[in-house]
Amino acid sequence: MTDAAMHEDSAHRWQAIGALLFGACVIGFSGILMRLTGTGPAAAGFWRLAFALPLLAVMTRRASGPLGRPTPIALLAGLLFALDLGFWHYGLKYTSVGASTVLSNLAPVVVTAFAWIFLKQRPRALFLIAMGVAVGGAWMMGAGRGAGTPVLNAPLGNLLSIATAFWYALYFLALAQGRKTQAASRLMFWSGVVGAPLLLAAALLMGERILPATAAGLAACAGLGLVHVAGQGSIAWAMGRLPTSLASVVVLVQPVVATYAGFLLFGEALGPLQTAGAAVALGGVVLAQWAARPRPQAAA
Repeated sequence: MTDAAMHEDSAHRWQAIGALLFGACVIGFSGILMRLTGTGPAAAGFWRLAFALPLLAVMTRRASGPLGRPTPIALLAGLLFALDLGFWHYGLKYTSVGASTVLSNLAPVVVTAFAWIFLKQRPRALFLIAMGVAVGGAWMMGAGRGAGTPVLNAPLGNLLSIATAFWYALYFLALAQGRKTQAASRLMFWSGVVGAPLLLAAALLMGERILPATAAGLAACAGLGLVHVAGQGSIAWAMGRLPTSLASVVVLVQPVVATYAGFLLFGEALGPLQTAGAAVALGGVVLAQWAARPRPQAAA
C-alpha cells in the first residue's frame, strides 16, 4: 500500500470514528427526550421511529434510488431494535437516566461473549477478568442511589436496562452484518418499518398513553425522530467502515452524555457508590474490548 493510500485509509477511519462520536453524543439525549414525551415507554419508541421514517425514506431515495424490499437482516434488525427500545424505555421509567444508560451500554461485553459462544472465538483470560469487573460495576450501579434522584423502582429499572444490553448487542451485530451489503439509510428505514408497529402493539397491550398530552410532549416525540436519524444514522454509517468491537467501545461516550444531561435537567446526581460503579463498569467494558482485540499475525 502506498503512503497516499495509507493516508487516505487513515483519514476515512478517523471520519468514521468522528461520526460514531457524534452519533453517540446525540443518542445520549434520547433518554431525556423520552422522559419529556408524556407518553408511555413503548409509545415513545413508536413515535421515535414514526417521525424518523419519512426522513429516512427521503434520504434513501436521494442516496440510492427506490426503497426496494427489505432484506432478512433488515427485518431482524427491526425486531431487535424494537426489543432494545422497549426494554430501555421501561428501564428509564423505573430508574435514573444515568444508571439506565450505563447499564444498557454493557452491550460490548455481550457482543464479545456472543462471538465466544456461537462463533467459537475463544477470548483471552484477561477478557474473563474484565467481564467480572464490568458485572461488578453493574452491581454497584444497581445497589447505589444518588441523593435527590427520583426513581420508581431502581432494581426493576436496572434489571430491564441490563436486559437492554443483550438486545442492543444483537442489534449491533445485525447492523454490522447488514452494512456489508446495504446503505445505512435503507437499512434503518426498513428496520424502522418493522419496529414501529411492534412498539405500538406493545404500548396498546400495556395500556400506555399513546398520544402526547402537550405541545411540548409532541415536540419531544419529533425530537426523538431527529435524534434517531442523526444519531443512530451516524452510527449505522460508521458501522460499515469500522470493526464492530472498536465501534462498540467508541459509543460508550453515550452514557457520559446521558448522565450529565440527567443531572442538569432532572437533578439525577449519582451517589458515591453509583459514581464508582459507573467508572468500574465502563472500565471493565473497555478492558474487555482491549483483551478481545485481534491477535497480531506472525510475520512471514
